[in-house]
Amino acid sequence: MKDYTDIIQEVVVTEKSAANAEKGVYTFKVAKSANKIEIKEAIEKAFQVKVKNINTLNTKPKKKRVGRYVGEKKTYKKAIVTLKDGDSINL
Repeated sequence: MKDYTDIIQEVVVTEKSAANAEKGVYTFKVAKSANKIEIKEAIEKAFQVKVKNINTLNTKPKKKRVGRYVGEKKTYKKAIVTLKDGDSINL
């Protein structure tokens, strides 16, 4: 297994993810090659919590304009992690 620092890249902080965090649902940016089992083990090892469910998705590239030049933002894999009741992560 890879080290958990290779799998979990960063925490996604948005209004929606902050509202979900109060319900025990956290959102992370993870490595594209990571599967749900590796993500679960990494979260449990990094934060000493029990994971109930994981949903993953690959984000689509968004258009980005700078003057007359059009490019795309990078894509990434996002993991939405639901923790067991009573567990929480202090972000």
